[in-house]
Amino acid sequence: MQIDAHHHLWTLARGDYGWLTPDLAPIHRDFAPSDLAPLLAAAGVERTILIQAAPTRAETDFLLDLADATPFVAGVVGWVDFEAPDAADQVAALAARPKLKGLRPMIQDLADDAWMLRPQIAPAIEAMIAAGLSFDALIKPRHLPILGRFAALYPALDIVIDHAAKPDIAGGDIAGWARDIRDLAARTRMPCKLSGLMTEAAPGATAEGLRPAVEVLIEAFGADRLMWGSDWPVLNLNGRYDAWRAAALNLTAGLSAPERDAIFGRTAAVFYAIEP
Repeated sequence: MQIDAHHHLWTLARGDYGWLTPDLAPIHRDFAPSDLAPLLAAAGVERTILIQAAPTRAETDFLLDLADATPFVAGVVGWVDFEAPDAADQVAALAARPKLKGLRPMIQDLADDAWMLRPQIAPAIEAMIAAGLSFDALIKPRHLPILGRFAALYPALDIVIDHAAKPDIAGGDIAGWARDIRDLAARTRMPCKLSGLMTEAAPGATAEGLRPAVEVLIEAFGADRLMWGSDWPVLNLNGRYDAWRAAALNLTAGLSAPERDAIFGRTAAVFYAIEP
């Protein structure tokens, strides 16, 4: 089973995508399941995980409704206000929706780098653990040591790193990121998404330009802890679905067939409990 472990869908008129401004012209429009379906078919991708893109409960409800109406969407990673007084109740209510797989605070956008260590979010995290929900960590390289501390606080929480923590591929300075992500991989059991790398690369980047970062990820996590995601349509800012898929296949060509099966499907299927 081939899985895209990370993509988005949105309708601009809903009005809660504050980051999605007209200057992001390639993605400043609606993206619906009908836009993604032919790309999945061409790539041989059968199931997907739909990820939140707005910090609102309303968007999560919108995505869950879309998922219920879209057979290829195997699950949704949504959002709640983790610091709300009733956050635990909100988590429990959302968990009653069968396609909810996890939650994702937009950590990269928060002023406090150590936000995830705040005691105020503990009730929400404990409710996630009780409901069997996972935690998508949308972070940048500076958050990697803090994420390790967060994981130690909640050892029963399943955490996945989105977009490999966004290494500075365009700037060419990935040494600090490589050190910290290797350390995190060694000290925790969390997997990592092989996604978002084209967006962090310079315009016109090729597979070879991504190879140093991808080799670090393969070495640090191994195939059983890596899952491929498109990050479509954000990907359209610096690439195409078919080109990123081809680049990822090229960059993993030296692995065994079972290892590639893990990266392009099995790891996500296990982590998000996706049925065939």
